[in-house]
Parts: sequence; structure tokens; C-alpha cells
Amino acid sequence: MRCSMKQQAIANVVDRNYSLMTVILCWSGLVVMSSLYVTIPLIPMFAELFGKTPTQATAVGSTFSIGFAVGCLIYGALSDKYGRKKVICMGLIFLTVISFLLGIVDSFVGIVILRGLQGAAAATFSPVALSYAVEMYPAEKRVTTIGFISTGFLTAGIVGQVISGMISQSYGWHAVFYLLAVIYALTALLVLIFLPKGEIHQSHANIWGPIMQIGKVFAQKNLVLSYVVAFVLLMSFVSMYTVLGNYLSHSPFSLSKEQILYIRSVGVLGMLVSPFSGKLTKRFGIRPTLRSGVLLAIIGMMSFGMTSSLPFLIGMSLIFVVGIALAVPSLVSLVGQLGGKQRGIAVSVYTFILFAGTSLGPILSLYFMRSGSYAVTFILLALVLGVGLLAACLINREVSEEK
Repeated sequence: MRCSMKQQAIANVVDRNYSLMTVILCWSGLVVMSSLYVTIPLIPMFAELFGKTPTQATAVGSTFSIGFAVGCLIYGALSDKYGRKKVICMGLIFLTVISFLLGIVDSFVGIVILRGLQGAAAATFSPVALSYAVEMYPAEKRVTTIGFISTGFLTAGIVGQVISGMISQSYGWHAVFYLLAVIYALTALLVLIFLPKGEIHQSHANIWGPIMQIGKVFAQKNLVLSYVVAFVLLMSFVSMYTVLGNYLSHSPFSLSKEQILYIRSVGVLGMLVSPFSGKLTKRFGIRPTLRSGVLLAIIGMMSFGMTSSLPFLIGMSLIFVVGIALAVPSLVSLVGQLGGKQRGIAVSVYTFILFAGTSLGPILSLYFMRSGSYAVTFILLALVLGVGLLAACLINREVSEEK
């Protein structure tokens, strides 16, 4: 009996289509995380439509990030108890329903509440998908697979904005959420049909148990420093694109919304380096790759606002995105190593802090823009990233970087 079970397990591994699994996970990461960014181009529209200040209108993005961050602390343990695939599928179903409701609602308060719920539902994918990849893929395929999943996450930052801008201009903002609902329903079917089920690890586990281990995570200096880096990374990413849209729409550029969308879309090219971050970390080490990525992002950010040359600005935006695309996967690997026996909750806390930063991104960028100078705003945002670079430089080598 035991022998037949072992043979069945081996057969299941052999039968897995890893290429198809990777495509589905990458696609799912792209469409799920796009929901975070779709409201960035809609903020001016919401402010005008509902009579809100730009700062108040950013609540539609911040509540999503808060819901997402809180969810990340729970769903990892929940997937241990009920299974990774089941949690991902349920999350996609809830995303379908909530996105459809967002297309119907016509009040600002309703949008803000539903965006918080949408964020909580979206959190079922990110930490769970990473755990799923580690468990379901052989060791030699894991780094590349996580790189592709991370590419989906990061590319969503550009694709979500571009698609939202195009759809809202042609069909109105309601259509953006209707489209998301259809996409999530189809993605749920893909996951349900084509992804292998995986194992349930702790069917009798207490889902609050890992959360009780948070204190041990914050007792490690290197992890705390890693969380500082995580906090500023996506916060700076969201802030940059929030400011860039305003910057390009005014003198000396005075670009149309369509032209701004084209410039945003260039960032997708920078995201394509993310799958190769694994090879770079193997050759140069995780910490040097992380520091180089943050440094590139700082250089790109500081260069904005210093010239009226549009080609130069586009080039610097590409450098900024490349830096973020290198830093994020490197930081995931580093946190996983530093977490040790608390790796699961360490990664969950990392995800929580990463997206807690995104909730402050639009607010911080609008606060900096009160200086009246876009050049000063970009420099201040670069200084925020500088805090992350300093933290990355203070992380000591306490674990082997070859694990």
C-alpha cells in the first residue's frame, strides 16, 4: 500500500506540465495584482466625480493595500490547513464577485469599502502562490518559476494602469471593473482545471498559530532591515507613477492621456529582467543584487524633473523599473533565507509590509507635490528610497546565499 502511494506520488510529479503551470501562475499574478494599480489613473476622475480632494480620492487605492496587507498575514496559514489551490480558487471567485459589484456601485464610500474587500480577496494569491511554487516544483525549477511569478506581480504595476486608462477613456470607469470580473472568472477556471491540487500540510492546524510567531520575526535585526527595504520599494513605485502622470500632463510636456499611457507602458520592458534575477543572485549574491537594484531605482528617480527631454525621462523611467524588478525578487529570497524555521510567517510579514507601503504611496506623493516643484518631489522620493538602500547595506551575511 505504502509502495503504491509512493509510486502514485512519483507519477503525479512526472505528469505535471510545469511550463503550463508557470504560465498560469504568472498570468494569475499579473491579473490579480493589476487590481491594485487600476485606480491610479482613475484618482483624478474620482476626485472630480465625487467632489473629493486628490488626497481623499487616494483612499480607493489605500484601502485596497490595507486589505491586501492584512490578508497576507492570514492566508498562508489558511492554505496550510485547507490547501493552496483551494485558497487561490476561492480568492479568485471572491474577486470576481467584488469586482462586478464595484462596476455597479455609484458612491464613493461604497467604492472605498469594496476596494478594501477586493484587496483582502487579492491577498489569497501572492503568499499562497509562492508557497505553492516551492512545494510543487523540483528544486532546479523553483528560482526561475518564482522569477516568472514575480514578473507577473511587477508587470501588473504597468499593465493595470495602462489597461485602466484605455478602458476608462473609451467606456467609463465602471467598465474597468466589469472587465476585471470577467478576467477573474476565466482565471479561476484555468486554476481549477489545470493546476495540480497539492497537499494539505496541517489539516488540524490553528490558523492564528503563525501570527503568534511574529514577535520572533521582529527579534531578528536582519529581517527588520529587510522589512524597511520592503516598505519603501513599492511605496516608491506607486508614488513615482502617481507623480509622473501629473508631471507629464503639465508644462513643459503637456502630454495627452493617451501619450502618458504609452510612456507608462514602456515600463513593461524593465519588468522583463525579473525572471533573470535568480541567475544574477547566483552569480553575484543576493545582497549585492538587492543593493544594485535599489541603487538603480534611486538613480532613475532622482533624474526625473531635472530635464525637459522626454526621451531622457523615458530612459530614466526604464532604469527605475529595472531597479525595482531586480530588488523585489532578491528581497523575497533574502527574507526566505533569513526567516529560517519561521520562513512562512517571515514572508507573510514581508508581504504585509510591502503592500502597507503601497497604501501610503499616493498620499506621500501628493504631500511632496505641495512643494510646488516636481524636481523637489522626485528628489524627496529618491531620499525615501535611500533609506531602503541604507537598510540593505546594513544587512549582514548570516546565512549562506547558495541555499
